[in-house]
Amino acid sequence: MKKLLTILTIAALVACKNEHTHEHNEHHEEHANHDGHNNANEHMHESTTKELIDRFESPERDAYQQPTKVLEYLGNVKGLNILDIGAGSGYFSFRLLTAGANVIAGDVNDEFLAYIKNKKETEFNNNPNLELRKLPFDSPNLKPQEVDKVLIVNTYHHIENREAYFAQVLKGLKPGGELVLIDFFKKELPVGPPVDHKIDEQQVQEELKKAGFTQFEVNTDLLEYQYIIRAQ
Repeated sequence: MKKLLTILTIAALVACKNEHTHEHNEHHEEHANHDGHNNANEHMHESTTKELIDRFESPERDAYQQPTKVLEYLGNVKGLNILDIGAGSGYFSFRLLTAGANVIAGDVNDEFLAYIKNKKETEFNNNPNLELRKLPFDSPNLKPQEVDKVLIVNTYHHIENREAYFAQVLKGLKPGGELVLIDFFKKELPVGPPVDHKIDEQQVQEELKKAGFTQFEVNTDLLEYQYIIRAQ
């Protein structure tokens, strides 16, 4: 009888431990799904910052990104205030600056911002029309009606809690201002993140509607691997 009670007690303890472990794992997974460092960010940072900058500034990127076409599509930006979210190496920030815009190069990564700062000082005569701004993971860090345009290229899928984030973007736009979003088609491509990290243009529009945007222009022809969404 004592032996039977001992066995039952051990079984109950094991069951209790397994239940606790299951609950702990569920909590851990739930937390991971809402963490600012999501899978897309973890994937990107498997590379060093130098490797990422070399990739961002490569001729291979120029070939598919077609920055001249993109700037033509944006129209005259001279004198406009533009926030470049996820500026990275400053790929578009410096091109917008050269086109006459007042640019805020925004990024969460201090090493990217340091690279932009050095390039600004050494190659652009410390041009005061380019501002560096550290962005938290959960905010575009904009004042109300601060900018005419917000540009976000290959970065949308890195942002979590996007409805709240882009509601803040909308508040940061001046009347008549616009968000311009460029990201990869959700399919197998020779460039860009894995397919399961990509977000298709229909989902982006639905999320931006929830954030308060009401007008959309979608271009799927200008670039080979990416769509462009203009939203107001």
